[in-house]
Amino acid sequence: MRTSTIERITKETQIRGTLKIEGKGKYTIATGVRFLDHMLELFTRHGGFDLKLEAAGDLDVDQHHTVEDAGIVLGQLFNQALGDRKGINRAGYFVQTMDETLAVCAVDLGGRPALVYKDLVKVVHVGDLQTELLIDFFDGFTQHAKANFHAKVLYGRSNHHKIEAIFKCFARAMKYACSKDARLKDQLPSTKELL
Repeated sequence: MRTSTIERITKETQIRGTLKIEGKGKYTIATGVRFLDHMLELFTRHGGFDLKLEAAGDLDVDQHHTVEDAGIVLGQLFNQALGDRKGINRAGYFVQTMDETLAVCAVDLGGRPALVYKDLVKVVHVGDLQTELLIDFFDGFTQHAKANFHAKVLYGRSNHHKIEAIFKCFARAMKYACSKDARLKDQLPSTKELL
């Protein structure tokens, strides 16, 4: 089983996380930002991962450090759990509806961090989450997972649905990218033989 445990402690946040890639969609999430918790819960369920993520941050200052560092830790958890990445599919994509909203996400776990993110969210907050911080969350994830991640909402009305569609789409793209191909179990998914 591919599992990982990360502890990140700074003057701004203290985050502990565990991940099992071949999980059952079980989660314990507590970041202090309830809407982010909800998004990580559905990411876990729809990806079929097991995730425990507990954060204590300086929310009295701002949500920025907590949200960004949660993304960093999630990226570190996947990076550690994937190990040498031999035999993985490496890339995955998904198109996700959420009622009137349609989103597309693509991920490549090929070792080169890059983020392109367009959510069409037009409000400052959804629930208690400062929406502009989603870019920081996903940037932290891509840098530390050593991944490319592209996410785009094509259209939609509800800002809640736009973000939810992205997280569900992200989950299913990651599920496929992390999955192993038994025929290629001893190979790196690269002609360079290096990720």
